[in-house]
Amino acid sequence: MKGTFSWKWAVLALCVAALVSVGCAKKQTVKSEGTQAPPTAAPAEAPVKEAPVPGAAAPAMPPAAAPGVAVTEEQRSQFDDVRFDFDKSDLKEDGRKTCQVVADYLRKNPKAKLQIEGHCDERGTAEYNLALGERRATAVMTYLVSLGVPKAALSTVSFGKEKPLDPGHNEDAWAKNRRAHFVLK
Repeated sequence: MKGTFSWKWAVLALCVAALVSVGCAKKQTVKSEGTQAPPTAAPAEAPVKEAPVPGAAAPAMPPAAAPGVAVTEEQRSQFDDVRFDFDKSDLKEDGRKTCQVVADYLRKNPKAKLQIEGHCDERGTAEYNLALGERRATAVMTYLVSLGVPKAALSTVSFGKEKPLDPGHNEDAWAKNRRAHFVLK
């Protein structure tokens, strides 16, 4: 009896240790059906420092991100971003005009594929912003389909508040971050 009791405690301790070591994975993106997540970048290796060469100029350091400059690497787009009001996912007039330009391009280039990224500002929980980013991307996709773009040419992904365009903590920065961004595939 005593041997069985200690065996049960050992199994319980191993299970707890396994759960603690694995932990919970952080949810990164919300995707619409039939889309693939963008490839994730491998972690950068630490640069190897070389001994300075006497008489040589110091290597140039990249400039730090300034307000209004993307803090994440974002694929450039030939299209303007669609902007949204706080906590909204409905298209405004300027967003519909941008979608018209995108739809015209996609109708002229039927082989083109477009991913619509939904983004939010930093306010709110990560989960809420992932859902809001998905609603924004889906609203843009629905409008593009209503303009005659084949749904098969479109996909959506939400980054929530994870990839801010402007790192600031004020209304100007938040307004830049509430957007749908277009990426040609």
